[in-house]
Amino acid sequence: MMAPPRLELPVVHLRRMLHLMRTLYHLHRLPGYQHRLAEQLPEVARFDPGHDSVMMGYDFHLDAAGPQLIEVNTNAGGALLAWRAYDATFAPQPASDLPRRMERLLATFDREMTLCSGGRITRPRRLLIVDEEPEKQFLAEEMHTLCALLSARGIHAALADPRQLQGGEEGIFWHGQRVDLIYNRHCDFYLETEAMAAIRAAYLSRQLCLTPNPHSYGLLADKRRMIFWQDREAMAALGLGDRQQAVLAQTIPPCQLLADMQSEQVWQQRKQWVFKPVSAFGSRGVLLGDSISRQRFQGLDPYNTLVQRFIPPALEPQTAMKVDWRLFVYQNRLLGVAPRIYRGQVTNFRQPGSGYAPICLVKGERERR
Repeated sequence: MMAPPRLELPVVHLRRMLHLMRTLYHLHRLPGYQHRLAEQLPEVARFDPGHDSVMMGYDFHLDAAGPQLIEVNTNAGGALLAWRAYDATFAPQPASDLPRRMERLLATFDREMTLCSGGRITRPRRLLIVDEEPEKQFLAEEMHTLCALLSARGIHAALADPRQLQGGEEGIFWHGQRVDLIYNRHCDFYLETEAMAAIRAAYLSRQLCLTPNPHSYGLLADKRRMIFWQDREAMAALGLGDRQQAVLAQTIPPCQLLADMQSEQVWQQRKQWVFKPVSAFGSRGVLLGDSISRQRFQGLDPYNTLVQRFIPPALEPQTAMKVDWRLFVYQNRLLGVAPRIYRGQVTNFRQPGSGYAPICLVKGERERR
């Protein structure tokens, strides 16, 4: 199997990605921002647990105008796969031998536990990675590796399906043992399903550290937020400066709910757009305008479909595979950046040659001067 090509990322593009990420993090912490969104969020997302979310991801395409934000994710998988692109022999190691980048990632779980407990617990004693039938998930191997890394730090870590858990307002229990922290890989972001009911009750009663959590998702990763971020008058009223407003305008493609657009005009211009269910994940239900049928278009739910300007991904020169870029983030700090190479309409790793690739940061003319 050929090694993935090393892709170049201009430093100026990385700087803009970071500027956008830090602007959005600052924005979502503002009381005025949370107040403006309160009526749009379900109750569980209005609840502030007092901590942030691990494994945040910011996904970009690169075009002539620079990086363009495609979406924000609150359960962005793939960090360990991205690091394996640099070191094919990567494997769990004793805590004392871990590379610095891995220490920074694992330390985010300690930080979440510290914030959630008000400083009473500085490291989770028992941690579960929760997903629907986790052993069948595409990233199951990565989740097992993360459990091994956490176990090397003295944390009892394991995978679990939410239906295997017991408890409620008094806390969450697994095999009779209390769980301190759940790393939530489940894609019921607002904890609305019956399977997540016990976790929801424990989370709202502050008997569980849940990360990522509905509060972060509602303020940052719900696709409808991208519409609000383009309202320059509202952003100015919230106190964002000119430079922060400029990076939002430069980096977020135009988007609206289908319900707020003229349906026939959108159909005529469909090749300029991509259609995304607001609650979808992992590119599920995403439709490119140049391939959507009239019947499928007419069947879209206008109040739950984001219409986003289509920004085609760049192509990797050697293989002509498509490329997008992901920032792995905790709070407003970068944990890593990696390109994902793939074939097909949307990002996936199921085609031969697809996956994460190593990068090489390069300086442009402006940096050289």
